Amino acid sequence: MKSTEGIESWLALGLIDGLGDESIRRLLVAFGSPAGIFSAETAALERLVKRKVADSIVQGADRKKIAVTLRWLEDPANSIMTLADPDYSPMLLNIADPPPLLYLKGKRELLSSRALAVVGSRNATPQGLANAEAFAEAASNAGLCIVSGMALGVDAAAHRGGLRGTAASIAVVGTGLDIVYPARNRDLAHELAEHGVLVSEFPLGTPAVGSNFPRRNRIISGISQGCLVVEAALQSGSLITARQALEQGRDVFAIPGSIHSPLSKGCHALIKQGAKLVESAEDILDELGYEAARSEVDHTDEPAAKESLLLRYLGHDAANIDTLCIRSGLTAETVSAMLLSLELDGVVATLPGGCYQRLR
Repeated sequence: MKSTEGIESWLALGLIDGLGDESIRRLLVAFGSPAGIFSAETAALERLVKRKVADSIVQGADRKKIAVTLRWLEDPANSIMTLADPDYSPMLLNIADPPPLLYLKGKRELLSSRALAVVGSRNATPQGLANAEAFAEAASNAGLCIVSGMALGVDAAAHRGGLRGTAASIAVVGTGLDIVYPARNRDLAHELAEHGVLVSEFPLGTPAVGSNFPRRNRIISGISQGCLVVEAALQSGSLITARQALEQGRDVFAIPGSIHSPLSKGCHALIKQGAKLVESAEDILDELGYEAARSEVDHTDEPAAKESLLLRYLGHDAANIDTLCIRSGLTAETVSAMLLSLELDGVVATLPGGCYQRLR
């Protein structure tokens, strides 16, 4: 919906103080449209909402805020998606509490793509960040758009991996889209706006308020076929996303880690509760009915550059050749040759069971 015809009443509805999503949906059922709601008498509104809220609806929303948003919509990259739009995300439409209004910056068509949510700790380990990027890139190359929350740590790594792949990435944020939070992700936000899409249910100007982030998590899981948790402590917000994914009937995946690491305990708890333990992106793709792309990495003829890239996929956990082939998209012959060269250079070492460990 790029034309502003009909948009103003939707914007006004979203700006009424005290009017939540559930009440908006209830009013839409009763009165048919935002325009119908604003035309209703106070007594009729009071049957569905509190008197104070009914009075606010009759008085109307702040015209200055509506004008600011209409000016924002003049940018071709910006748009509004409502429950009335035919391209409203079908996955999101079927959750228990779909947002009536979404603000978008970037490629809105991505919201109708098949997608995988990738979430985890803001204070992830280097290995966790490498895993998030590698899994996201492999899933993106297989055709799954990567969804996350643009937080520091695993979220940002997942977006980077998704953008490197072919299916791009969706960032669901907890502020208005005129605010970049955290500020350190400004460059990433610009890249997402150009090649992916930024999504928010919050009006422009909404600051980073703690209670907004659990709310946005239901959208992250809601537009996705499955949810991968990379690293998470027991009290991590990522577990909220995973729980909402389960409530929405989505598949939940978790990467195991060291029994001594606090950032593995959340993933281990999910696995105990029935989440699928995954060791490679292929485990997720198999579950969701996708095939891993087999040529996603071979972009250069420089052996040193390829070997450096292979080290990123190896990370700091031991891995065998099959796992490295899945993560990188390279053939077993190529990976074996690279590992031999890296071993001769003293960069990796062989371990029992055909595994390799990075030394530095």
